[in-house]
Amino acid sequence: MPSGAVALPHPRLRPGVLRYHGYRLTAARPRLEVPVGAVTLVLGFGAPVRVSGPGQETTTLVSLIGGLTTLPAVGEHLGAGAGIEVLVTPWAAFRLLGVPQHTLAGRCTDPGALPGGERWMRLADALEELPHWRARFALLDRALTAWLDAGPAWSPRVEYAWRLLERSGGRVPVRRLAAEVGWSERQVQSRFREQIGLTPKAAARVVRLQRAVRLLTSGLSQAETAALCGFYDQAHLSGEFRAMTGRTPGAFTAARAAVAASGGAGSGTGGAADGEHVSDRLGGAVTSLLL
Repeated sequence: MPSGAVALPHPRLRPGVLRYHGYRLTAARPRLEVPVGAVTLVLGFGAPVRVSGPGQETTTLVSLIGGLTTLPAVGEHLGAGAGIEVLVTPWAAFRLLGVPQHTLAGRCTDPGALPGGERWMRLADALEELPHWRARFALLDRALTAWLDAGPAWSPRVEYAWRLLERSGGRVPVRRLAAEVGWSERQVQSRFREQIGLTPKAAARVVRLQRAVRLLTSGLSQAETAALCGFYDQAHLSGEFRAMTGRTPGAFTAARAAVAASGGAGSGTGGAADGEHVSDRLGGAVTSLLL
């Protein structure tokens, strides 16, 4: 069996379910995870993952859900293991998991602790028993399709507002979001907490950070990036970047370049993980730094 595999979910699941990533690790270095606009679901088959970071308790879990956050975290596999990581849009996670997303935001949660969570544990066991990644991804397609169909409905207006934030790089104010979707600002705030997990302002910070880190890692200067992303100045960019990643922009981009030069997949997107070569977890985003 190959050490890892990446696949797109069945078209019926998209765009809500973004990506499957199967991994098998014999040894792994810690990796810094930065805020990204997707909920992470890990269905593990072996050694647990320890996750730590500012603003959250250190957790050690074999399977986990990582909700949206504005803070960095460090994840480390505590030995050999395997599993599948599923990246899901926040509103699809609301429907799939059946709980308000603010209860998952800024932390890692055991999926078995959710209402009806035993189904996730049974799914992880069933995935482990299958002989190859293709069969595992097919089982995921079937299970997630059924559970999405049965889950609580998300609001198309929340999805539309999120898309506006993404297209603008996080630069749409709450009052405009409210006007665009026909809600009051209070309604937008409430629905975002329920179905996204963060307030619109916090969600916009995540979207803006992702744009900034993509520009910086593509070679743009900090001054150019600050101007394009709507920061007041370079100092504002640096402060926000450090608050959300734990690194200055220069330190982060230098570390990514060093990992890439040494043969690790610390830059770029896509690909599989085989222990020491860990790629970003979501196409088109900069999500991770191998430590």
